[in-house]
Parts: sequence; C-alpha cells; structure tokens
Amino acid sequence: MRIIHTSDWHLGQFFYGKSRANEHQQFLDWLLTQVEDRAVDAIIVAGDIFDTATPPSYARQMYFNFISKLQRFNCQLVVLAGNHDSVSMLAESKELLSALSTNVIANVTDTSISANLADQVFAIKNKQGIAQAVICAIPFIRPRDVIKSQAGQSATDKSKQLQQAIVEHYQRLFEQAQLLVAQHEKSANGIKLPIIATGHLTALGVTTSDSVRDIYIGTLEAFPSNAFPAADYIALGHIHRAQKVGKTEHIRYCGSPIALSFDEAKQKKRVLLVDFDENNLSTVTDLIIPTFQPLAMLKTTLDTLNQDLETLVSTLISDDNDRKLWLDIELANTGLLSDLQPKITTLVKDFPVEVLLVRRQKQVRQRILLEKQQDHSTLNELTLDEVFDSRLQQEAWLDDDTIDTESTDTELTNVKLTRKEQLQTLFKQTVAQVLSEGES
Repeated sequence: MRIIHTSDWHLGQFFYGKSRANEHQQFLDWLLTQVEDRAVDAIIVAGDIFDTATPPSYARQMYFNFISKLQRFNCQLVVLAGNHDSVSMLAESKELLSALSTNVIANVTDTSISANLADQVFAIKNKQGIAQAVICAIPFIRPRDVIKSQAGQSATDKSKQLQQAIVEHYQRLFEQAQLLVAQHEKSANGIKLPIIATGHLTALGVTTSDSVRDIYIGTLEAFPSNAFPAADYIALGHIHRAQKVGKTEHIRYCGSPIALSFDEAKQKKRVLLVDFDENNLSTVTDLIIPTFQPLAMLKTTLDTLNQDLETLVSTLISDDNDRKLWLDIELANTGLLSDLQPKITTLVKDFPVEVLLVRRQKQVRQRILLEKQQDHSTLNELTLDEVFDSRLQQEAWLDDDTIDTESTDTELTNVKLTRKEQLQTLFKQTVAQVLSEGES
C-alpha cells in the first residue's frame, strides 16, 4: 500500500498582504500529478487545511475542487482538522464528502459511543477497494473535548491532566484499531494490517518556525514521542518543518507545502510517500515540492544592499522567470532612521523583487523600545514577544513593601521569575483569545 502524508496547507493565507492562491493551486495540481504517476492509494492531510476558521470563498472552492478531481484516480482521502480549522465548517460537508471516498474528522468525540469510535478508526483501502491498513484518525485535540477544568488547578496540574487525556484518547483508538486488525486477520487467512495514527500537535524536541502558533497556551507545550501508541506509522501535522520525531523512522512531520514565514524560505518543502509491505512500514520517501513563489530573508547594510541583493537575485531568480522575489530585509546599520521603507524602495527599484518587510537589526529594535522612541513604523517590525519582552524589562518586579526582608537571594529571584512567568502566560493567553475570537 502507498499513501501520501501531507499537512498544513493553510489555504487562504495572506502573506504581508499577498495572496498565496496561485501557489496553493499549483501545489494541489502538483499533488494530483503525484497521485496519478505514483499510483497512490490514499492521502492523509494532518490538519490545518485552511489558514483561518473563516477562509475566503476561493480557498474553500480550491479544497472542494481538489476532492472532486481526486476521484478520477480512485484515491481515498483522509482530512483532519488542525488548530486553524473551524470544526463546524469542516463538519458541514462531512456526509457529502463521504460519498467521494473522503473521510473528514473535524474534532474528537466521545469514544464510548460506537458510532463516534467508527468515525475515528476505520480501514484505508487500495484502488481495488481492499482494506490495506487501519487508521486512528486523530485531529487537533482541543482541551475542552477531553478534559474538564477544575478550580484551583496549577498550570503544571493542567498540563499533566491534558497530556494524560490525550494519551488515553490515543490508547482507546489504538485498542479499537487492534481489534479491527484481529478481526481482519481472522477473516482474511492470517493477513495482518498495519496501523496508522495521526495527530496535530507539537511533539517534544521538534524544530518550529515563526508561522507556527502555540496551541496549548499556558498548559501543554509539547507531547513526548514515547507517549504515542505503538502504531506502525504516525502522520503528524502542525510543525511546518519536515522532520522525524524522537529519532524514529515512523513518527514524522511532513511540514507545510509552501513557506509560510520568511524563516522557512530555505527549507525544501515536501510531502512524504509512505510505502507498506504487507503489514510492515517499508520506506518513507521525500517528494520535494517545486518552489512556486521564491522568497528570502536578506541580512545586510544600506551600503552593501545592492551588491548582496544582486547576488541573491542571481541565485534564486532565473532569466526565464517572470516572478518577483518576495523579500524580508533586515538592516544592521540604520541607527534611528525612521524613513527606511522609502529608502529601500529607491535602492531596489531596478531589481525583480517585492520588499514585503523591512526591519532594523534586532538589537537596534530593542534599543529603540527601551529608549521609548518607538513609533508606528518601528512597531511594525516587531513580533508580539519582542514588544512584550521589552515592556517587561521596564517593570520593577519586586515591591519592597511585599517582600520579606529576610528572604534569601534565591527566594527573591524565584519570586521575580514567578511574577514574570505569570505575566508572560497571561499575555500569551490574551493573544490566543483575541486570535481565536477573530477566527470564530
């Protein structure tokens, strides 16, 4: 059996005001070609089909058109919701798409109900309609779906409770998968099916990028690889860089199909072609996706900008390519200049580039903030964390009236760190809530 593991399409994304529609359409067309040329039996999309919970109509049309075109290849599709996806929006077409060899799993449900269990554990079939694997189809697990908040819980207690609930959910589905495998083995003359599991979360020890949003704010930061069940292959989404988890061959992130932030620009984007030999994982092959829109980060100075830009353009843009290079320029010698954007626009006007972001070097940005000289243009260059970190450094963390004068240096440091961590957690929770409300 042969499957393609992909994730984090983020259809409908706008990138510094630029639509990614053309890139996404080219990717979906390329993916259909891979399905046909490589005789793929099934595709697993491990979450974040859309960039927001309310994607533009063209993004939804892209999604449905892809499913329609996939039918000619007799390829099963498994679609899992991610933290960016709307449960209700994905679920609304679930029944309709089931008639098109597409399983949509929008959220986890009560597994004590047999119908819910069957929605999340089912057979993947080959082009001849013969069961070749059993999948535990697990989307992004929202805390409210698996745990109930308790008054007085600490952040550590909540983290442990959520991790345990996720482990138990995986285990229940895995046990059901084992049951289906045993039933098939009995009825198919000893043929044993492999078990595939999925997930949309951050696994412990992985490398993230700027476009990856925290999903368990203030609680579970990462899920340990040894907490996954003993499935034959685990297809993960949420992290945009393709990588193995815990130095294993069978637990994988495939990454996003296009660069979703400038720090992903140098990554070779891919989908994973996963082959099974009977019930054993045989090979996992990287299928490198062409770059449909070149983008790059350029760290330079005003004096060397033209020279560095000429080198970069000659490397990334061919003569027969009419696409312009999207640029994030970070400048090291700007001082406190406030008119960077016009200066850069003048300097690059003869190059085939579009400058989407101009920033001062990080140390300069932080110095401007600390000196309270920030203006609107400077704030546009900063991340939320940079703004908040600089604001924290201006605070007096210890109030002499509330601190025991006999406290040791270690105790004072712990108090300071505790207060700072509380504010950081509150800040991240507030940002997450604002973003969530904006998508609902």
